[in-house]
Amino acid sequence: MALELLGDFDAEPAAGEVVDGELAVTDDVLVKAFALGPDGRIEPHEHDGATNVFHVVEGTVTVQRDDESETVTAPGVVLNERGQVHGAHNESDERAVLTASLCPLP
Repeated sequence: MALELLGDFDAEPAAGEVVDGELAVTDDVLVKAFALGPDGRIEPHEHDGATNVFHVVEGTVTVQRDDESETVTAPGVVLNERGQVHGAHNESDERAVLTASLCPLP
């Protein structure tokens, strides 16, 4: 999937860095893009009142859900249920890009 589909979001994060930007915000949904540099990480967290869906659009990330982890390569989709602890880590030497859709907004 081409990065240009993400609108103006075209970040080049350094090693260990994560750059994010909002792609869509309405009263009931938030869609953000995340570019993870090599060893970049979205720390595990949870959303009690919302479902979060990752769409891996470039590269490969290791996704954590509760106590499990799985490697997901673009294109890939990961459903994170309400209250489920989730995060992502780029263990590669290349940039990885994913979107995260959160709804409904808490």
